[in-house]
Formats: sequence, structure tokens, C-alpha cells
Amino acid sequence: MARFQRDEGLARFGEPGVLVLLSLSDGAKHGYAITADVLEQTGVRLGPGTLYGSLTKLVERGLIAALPSDDRRRPYEITAAGRAALAAQLATWSRVIQTGQSRLAQA
Repeated sequence: MARFQRDEGLARFGEPGVLVLLSLSDGAKHGYAITADVLEQTGVRLGPGTLYGSLTKLVERGLIAALPSDDRRRPYEITAAGRAALAAQLATWSRVIQTGQSRLAQA
């Protein structure tokens, strides 16, 4: 896991990429649908620049793939590498949350 995070991980561009992967983990979506899903599920509003910057980086890293479309809206899907990256990031965040909750309980 550590090697993946160093070499190809999401840490270089952070939370927006994770939120996009999370949105795509239940099926392909185009940009507006990703934005709406992220807002609905997390309360985080991704601006267009943040969203499309993240999409570009995720495609470059092979974590998502653009699907063919006859429409101007281009759908994206998560790849196997994207699922692995998302699982690794969620495991890290889970440890952070557990540590934080434990420390707050001690206070």
C-alpha cells in the first residue's frame, strides 16, 4: 500500500480526486452528475475547475477512463486501479478517523 501511495497515489492532489472516485464507484457518470452525487453524499461542492482538473489527473493516472459518448457530456468510469486507490485511501482515512475519535474521547 505505501508504494502505491508514493508512486501513483491520490495524495498528490487530495480530496477532490477521492470524492470523484467515490462517486464513480457505483457507476459511470458525466461531470455534472459527479458534482451532484458528491454534493448529495458528502455536502462538498466541487467547482468546475476542481472537478475537471481532478478528472484529467485521474485519467492520466489510469484511475478512471472516459467512455465514448454521442453527447457533449462525457461519462467516466472507475478502473480496477481506481478501485484499489480508493480502497487504500479510505483505509488511511479510516485510521485517521479512529485515531481522532480515540483522542477526542480521552480529552
